[in-house]
Amino acid sequence: MRVGLHGRLFFSHVVVMLVGLISFIVISRAASVHLFSSHLNQMASVGYAVHEIREELLFGFDTAWSGSTAWAIVIGGLTAVILSYWVASRITQPLMEMDRITHKFAAGNWAEPVPRSNIPELARLSSSFNRLALSLQDVEERRRDLIGDLTHELRTPLTIVRGYLEQSLADATALSPDTTHLLVRETRRLERLVNDLQELSKAEAGQLPLRLGAIALPSLFDKLLLRFESQIAEAGPQLGWQCDDGLAPVLADRDRLEQILVNLLGNAIKHTRQGQIALTAWEAGDQVWVAVQDTGSGMTSDELPHVFERFWRSSQTQNQFSAGTGIGLAITKRLVELQGGRIEVESVIGQGSTFRFSLPKA
Repeated sequence: MRVGLHGRLFFSHVVVMLVGLISFIVISRAASVHLFSSHLNQMASVGYAVHEIREELLFGFDTAWSGSTAWAIVIGGLTAVILSYWVASRITQPLMEMDRITHKFAAGNWAEPVPRSNIPELARLSSSFNRLALSLQDVEERRRDLIGDLTHELRTPLTIVRGYLEQSLADATALSPDTTHLLVRETRRLERLVNDLQELSKAEAGQLPLRLGAIALPSLFDKLLLRFESQIAEAGPQLGWQCDDGLAPVLADRDRLEQILVNLLGNAIKHTRQGQIALTAWEAGDQVWVAVQDTGSGMTSDELPHVFERFWRSSQTQNQFSAGTGIGLAITKRLVELQGGRIEVESVIGQGSTFRFSLPKA
């Protein structure tokens, strides 16, 4: 039969107690008679007549020692057994409670935390279990939110594609060019969504390869603004950039830095029909800050904490058909963090938004 931790702890305490008692008996037996006999010799040397009753004294001492030792063994042993049982229970009870609650954690029940023990080591263990439970609960909630958001995002394009295909099949007619163009647009939207999800998953897991190197920002800004100027209508926003003189290069992955700026510039253009969009950069300590500022629709203060959440969209764009996948800013935030920086946002409704992020100097 397998013995539990409580039984093993109790047995180990009893073994330690028995070893101590046996050692005490053997040593005391060997030493006490010799010491008492030496004491009698000392008494005889100073004139006490102990030689006539020496044997009786030694016998009496031996009897008294044996009796007192027996009582000491019985009382001390019983006390030690009770104390060992209590100590073993005090140690194993919190562990058994942890085992019970972790089974609840495994079943998805996070309501009951592991109680704190009076034993410092077990108290730290229970705190670690509770932190782990909170982390797992957060992961589970994020997973459920992701599934719900993903289902919502997939439902619209899939419904559109299925509707047109079923109508074409029912009418036994070929798809018109406009319908074909619409279906192609929806399938591309699905493809972008899948690609963005894969990118975000890799970024959050830290599995995106980074090739860090020194990057000069002015030439990169020139390249990006030329790309976007060709995509903006004549009446659209004006693009420009400005950097501090002698701005230090940043230590970053060129492709990922371009991806960050493309996401932020694309987001600014989406929210700015007219006005200005400016790229600026400056040094602050051992960091270089880059800002994308627009004069677009802006966001409310209640919306700002949700800007970098996946599938979240501003109230200014959530009803637009081409509002994107809702994952770009979440990817942007993770890419900045992976390269040793941080990202912030400020916005005023009707006045525009400013996204700024930092990167270490090369």
